[in-house]
Parts: sequence; C-alpha cells; structure tokens
Amino acid sequence: MSERKLEGRVAIITGAGGGLGAEAARVLSMHGASVVVVDIDGAAAQRVAAEIEAGGGQSLAVQTDVSSEAAVKAMVEAVVARFGRVDVLHNNAAILSVEQRRRDRDVINMDVEAWDRAMAVNLRGAMLCTKYAVREMLRNGKGSVIFATSGLGAQGDLSLSAYAASKAALIMLSRSVAAQYGKQGIRSNALQIGLAPAENAHESMPAPLIDILRDNHLTPDVGTPRQIADVVAFLASDESSFVTGTTLVADGGFGSHTPSLVAMKALFAQSGANGM
Repeated sequence: MSERKLEGRVAIITGAGGGLGAEAARVLSMHGASVVVVDIDGAAAQRVAAEIEAGGGQSLAVQTDVSSEAAVKAMVEAVVARFGRVDVLHNNAAILSVEQRRRDRDVINMDVEAWDRAMAVNLRGAMLCTKYAVREMLRNGKGSVIFATSGLGAQGDLSLSAYAASKAALIMLSRSVAAQYGKQGIRSNALQIGLAPAENAHESMPAPLIDILRDNHLTPDVGTPRQIADVVAFLASDESSFVTGTTLVADGGFGSHTPSLVAMKALFAQSGANGM
C-alpha cells in the first residue's frame, strides 16, 4: 500500500471517539487525509482529533448524534466550512454498549426500545450521514462511502437480533448508493468486520469465548484494529477505484467455512486421520 495515498482528501469517520473508528482516523491521517472525528461523545472525539494534530495531521472533532438529521446536516456543514469538501465517509458508528447488549436479545425477549435504538443509530445514522456527505461528494464528481457491517449481518446467532438486522440492512443500503451514484463518481462498499478487539476488549471478553472464536478463525489469531483500519484506507483510496457495490470481508476467514470445521479437525486429529 502506498504512503500518503489520501493526500488532500477529507474523510469523515463516525463513531471515531474510540475503538475501530479512532484507529481508522489515525491511519487515514497517516495517509494524508484531513480527518473529521465524529462521535456522540464530544470529549472523546476531541481527544482523538488532538492526537492526530499533535502528530502533524489535520483534524476536526464534531460532537454528533448521527440519528438526528439536524445534527448530521450541521456536522457536514461544519466540515465543508473548515475543509471545503468531503471525499470519504466511513459510516462506522454503531450502538453496542453493555446496556444495549443486555436488551438486544433473541426475538421473543427483545426490548423494543433497544431494537429502535439500534435501527436509529446503526441504520438511520448511516443513511443520514450518506445523504449529506454524498451531496458534497457530487460537487467534485468523486467520493468513497464505506459502511461498517459485521458477520452478525450475514450469519444467525443467539442474541443481538437488532444489531444483526441493522448490519444486514447496511449491506443493501451500500449497494443502493453504489447503483444510484456510481456513474457520478461515487463508490460505495460495505466492510464486513470480524473480531478485532480494540483497547481493553480482550480483558472485558471472557477468555473461553475468545478461545472459541480464535479456533474458528483461519488465521493464527483474531484481528487487530490496525488490520481493519488498513482495509478502510484501501477502500477510501484510488487503489480500490474499480471496487464498488460489494462487501469486502475482513474477518480472518471466520465466516468462510462450515460450522463443523473445528469439531471435525479435532475428530480427525483424535482418530489419526489427519496429518495437520
């Protein structure tokens, strides 16, 4: 990957006050982009923006509730007032707090308010940010929109039904944007992200759970935030100029194999039928 491949471009990253969004902000800045750090936690956004500027980059922090159309409109206006353009939008914001996880359960036990909140932040928020950012991209005849989705949007699981449904919907929203504005220079892709724990997530997740998930990866370990951020930078840049309307999967092969793979490997090893 070439260095400074985003020189002169302006990138908006939502949910960038921490975790994967913050790492994406740092990496896009490293490649030369002016980065807008958007988060509902204004103080967190300010800290990430200050870190980028301390490293010699250009950044702007904007406190925004992405589920509010007025707030999103004002955010994009602030970006244009500061930088004059929008080239990249990474729709990374999602609600997955401990409290939300507790309420976002299997369907018959679903807290309807948790369902509505997931749709408001994860799906409505991405639509609103895209609505206003793409308007600015069209002025320059070029832009890249990236929707952060998840394996939960493609595979059924025991809980997080609202989160999963919202992430699945983002895949189709991304394809719609690609179809509607592709001939005007706008690319749109979904990024299906696997387990890439940020900050102290390894400590907050039970070790047996991490072990189960690691065993089901086709890579030696689970992912890192930097590995995801590098894919975001690729989709934001001209290196992916012929990639649009698709879902790029960065999950260490987790979703590529049969559910029985790990158990079958153990069985073969026990029987001596497999030399691996």
